[in-house]
Amino acid sequence: MKTKIITLLWCFAAGITGLLAQDKKTDTIKVYGNCGMCKTTIESSLSKKDGIISKNWNKDTKKMVVTYDPSKTNIKQIGEKIASVGYDNEYATAPDKAYSSLHSCCQYDRPKKDK
Repeated sequence: MKTKIITLLWCFAAGITGLLAQDKKTDTIKVYGNCGMCKTTIESSLSKKDGIISKNWNKDTKKMVVTYDPSKTNIKQIGEKIASVGYDNEYATAPDKAYSSLHSCCQYDRPKKDK
């Protein structure tokens, strides 16, 4: 009986661990911006419902470390979401309208576009 209980508990623990274990991927993406307000806007553009597990943009390095569920999103889609709120990055360019609507302190020197 004791062996059955131990086996049952082990199976239960393994099952819970399997449910909690989530495929995840971590990438670093260059995102242009200037300040703490930029950090808030950039990070807020990404949400858990879209598969984002964690995000952290550094204003000094202009790098965002993002961990996400690759079954729900990919790095290109993440770049597009960030660009949609006004921030150019290595995967997408912000629409001019989104960039120009940023607060003046958030309007960074935009990288030159390839023609």
